[in-house]
Amino acid sequence: MYVCICKSITDSQIRSAVHQGACSMRDLCQNLGTCSQCGKCAQHVLSELRQALTDAPAASRASFPIQPQQEAA
Repeated sequence: MYVCICKSITDSQIRSAVHQGACSMRDLCQNLGTCSQCGKCAQHVLSELRQALTDAPAASRASFPIQPQQEAA
């Protein structure tokens, strides 16, 4: 699904970027160009980023400088 219409960025591209080491909004902006035009995608990009970080295998998450936030129960 498209997350950023301005740059034609999909949720799959965000997951792929996380798999390759992206772990912040800044990483996604630098690597994919997210949120660099109108900014309307920021909340959805953040949501996809958090989900991708949560879904990443534990071994690869150990190298991420920023850990995903834990959801309140």
